Amino acid sequence: MKDEDYMLLALNLAQQGYGHVNPNPMVGSVIVQNGKIIGQGWHEKYGGLHAERNALASCEESVKGATIYVTLEPCCHFGKTPPCTDAIIESGIQRVVIGSLDPNPLVAGKGIQLLRNKGIEVTAGILKDECDKLNEVFFHYIQSQTPYVVMKYAMTMDGKIATYTGQSKWITGDQARQRVHEDRRRYAAIMVGVGTVLADDPLLTCRLSNGRNPIRIICDTNLRTPLTSQVVTTAQDVPTILATSCTDRKRHEPYEQAGCEILVVPLEDNHINLKILMEKIGSKNIDSILLEGGSTLNWSALASGIVQKVQTYIAPKLFGGSEAMSPISGLGIDTPEEAFMLSQPVVTVLGNDILLESKVIACSQES
Repeated sequence: MKDEDYMLLALNLAQQGYGHVNPNPMVGSVIVQNGKIIGQGWHEKYGGLHAERNALASCEESVKGATIYVTLEPCCHFGKTPPCTDAIIESGIQRVVIGSLDPNPLVAGKGIQLLRNKGIEVTAGILKDECDKLNEVFFHYIQSQTPYVVMKYAMTMDGKIATYTGQSKWITGDQARQRVHEDRRRYAAIMVGVGTVLADDPLLTCRLSNGRNPIRIICDTNLRTPLTSQVVTTAQDVPTILATSCTDRKRHEPYEQAGCEILVVPLEDNHINLKILMEKIGSKNIDSILLEGGSTLNWSALASGIVQKVQTYIAPKLFGGSEAMSPISGLGIDTPEEAFMLSQPVVTVLGNDILLESKVIACSQES
């Protein structure tokens, strides 16, 4: 087997950390001695051992002279666990093969240099693109300290997210909705506007049997979320944040008593300032958000420049109706040249539906 083959195994291991390690990166590791895999591991949960230490712990024979494959540059600083570079050096491993370099300023090449200074051979950049993609959330968060935002919506082939009567259940089929719940498990938080709460009274949880519920964030400028809504009545069980510009403490109290956290955010154009909200959310170690808002919040998020990726689920249906809602409303742009540009989409077929995923590569309306 080649370096790429072992790194692919490490990538597959790393993916088992989906939804469990935020805001840490997902990392997998494989240890090879004379062409034989003698250890493997991954970062299993936030605060737990890193992939390298788990891989070393799994070995039942000496690793002296072995090669360790790891999808991300080993850490060389003390966090919730000791440096992985120390464990590698002490083990007697003689070669380290790395996928991605760690952009964390506490690491950022220092781990590689430390290993080389100890006489260990280091090869970097094996399956780099794949390893980078695995941790696009971590890379964004560690460098910006704001969450990676994925704007998601489902629409018909004529671009409608609901009928003219406002009904939207269900546009897509079971496989597409299953994928949405997988992403609710993967990303740290889910965000909607108060309009969605008023219209649908959603629960905003992950329905998977092994799922982890995302933190719920409600953008509610004037604090109109009903106290009887599901997001409030279940706030003792699922962390719920109400982002509002309302500063009246008496109005906050019943929500706080129900278990909600109130986050006061200043206004911008009569709505909460989403950029400042992202800074506040990022300071809470929330590294990612699945934005499942309506068309108004979608426009505001794009216009404020907080969106990194767009997920568009398209169903082979036609609703019609000049009054039927489209995914993005708001003011819109003046000319085609001012469009929000997206990367070439990755296409996934989910039953009869398709999912298009593109990164936002230019925000011409960013304020």
